[in-house]
Amino acid sequence: MTDVMKQAVQPDPSAAARRSRIVVAGTGSGAGKTTVTLGLMKAFADSGLRVQGFKCGPDYIDPTYHTAATGTPSRNLDSWMTSADTVRETFIRASEGADISVIEGVMGLYDGKDPLSNTGSTAEIAMLTDSPVLLVVDVRSMARSAAAIVLGFQRLEPKLRIVGVIVNRCGSQGHYSIVKKAIEQECGIPVLGWLKRDDGLDIPERHLGLVPAVERGELEPLFQRAAELIRAGTDLEALRALADSAPPLSLPAQPLFAPDRLPAEGTQTATGERPVIAVAKDAAFNFYYPENLDLLRQSGAEIAYFSPLAGERVPEHASGLYLGGGFPEEFAAAIAANTGFLEDIRNAVRRDMPIFAECGGYMVLARTLTDRAGSVHRMAGVIPSDVRMQEKRAALGYREATALQDCLLLEAGETIRGHEFHYSVMAYDESPTPYPYAYQTKGMRGLQSEGYAQGNLLAAYTHIHLASLSKAAARWVEKCRAYGR
Repeated sequence: MTDVMKQAVQPDPSAAARRSRIVVAGTGSGAGKTTVTLGLMKAFADSGLRVQGFKCGPDYIDPTYHTAATGTPSRNLDSWMTSADTVRETFIRASEGADISVIEGVMGLYDGKDPLSNTGSTAEIAMLTDSPVLLVVDVRSMARSAAAIVLGFQRLEPKLRIVGVIVNRCGSQGHYSIVKKAIEQECGIPVLGWLKRDDGLDIPERHLGLVPAVERGELEPLFQRAAELIRAGTDLEALRALADSAPPLSLPAQPLFAPDRLPAEGTQTATGERPVIAVAKDAAFNFYYPENLDLLRQSGAEIAYFSPLAGERVPEHASGLYLGGGFPEEFAAAIAANTGFLEDIRNAVRRDMPIFAECGGYMVLARTLTDRAGSVHRMAGVIPSDVRMQEKRAALGYREATALQDCLLLEAGETIRGHEFHYSVMAYDESPTPYPYAYQTKGMRGLQSEGYAQGNLLAAYTHIHLASLSKAAARWVEKCRAYGR
């Protein structure tokens, strides 16, 4: 261990509620934090450690990479959609039993909801979880200037603990040595490793079609390559020591999740007293925050997964239906071919079953889905609209969704928080009567009417986080219970 390293490590003597953890942050998008994150996760997992992955912010795609690299489902930590207590509680719950947790940042370290504060940023997550930060810096075409960059990141938020640096896209071993000396002299923290410029290491552009490729195992060689380069150029022993130095954490005084009210996943009751919510889950429908499902179970529901892509239909004993986001456009032909599934949706709507659909699930409720190739596929047709994929992104950003009417999850005027990200556009029928929009959403571009609410059917593009209004989960489960009676 170097002298700089010895100065940086200050282990807490208390071992109570300890969680070994490190936040991998970048100076900006494209600095290489995803590559470093995946390399670290894979290298640690290959060494026999149980690695728990986390992603700062609302992203669903990077957690899919984490899960593939570690073999353990990754979780989101979002300080805008959920409270500070919920962030800490989510981390503590999910990291139980892990040897090390690796938390991947979002955008640059200080980028979030507000350019004038740390709100919603990686920095805020690091401070809420009291986690040491590993800063990834792209050092192409610089030497001593790299130290100025690191020094600026250290000084912007004194409460943040940046404990080490990995430099990315070095031209050579000599270039790395120069940058390392400059940073360690001026910043007083260790440079723990480096990655050479390597075009074969770049993570492909994260468009919506990549997650199915991950699930098919097509990116496994990329994960292995990242791990090889991390092992070759990074002091993993020193990095783990820094992660181990993180102080212990405590659950909030009033936790959102109560263990005595949260049955183990898959638990069934002989009496059928818990209403069953059927959840579509496969390569076409896979964007679910685990905490949403946990809140439904804690509110009394039983979750039953089924796969429309495997030809499965909505379980007959279901009292509710949850169609999450994902990639229906990638599998539109297979979804259209499962006519039993689509008919089950139509019948459920006729019977006023409580149904919640978001983004990809919302698209499947339309009459037709036109994919990027221009092929038109018949969908469920329970919403008077048609959806078309486009090459240009249609929406991206946080949303505050205020109910325009009483609906499945909300009473009129109540607000829930979420995130919107899609490449499709929904064309609604023109009608002399007002369209039954679900929400008025507020984002960076102002207000917009969005979604569809009719009876017990609620569907919209916004991916909502139930922890931002936990009574919404209880309301949904109670309506499923009433429907089951």
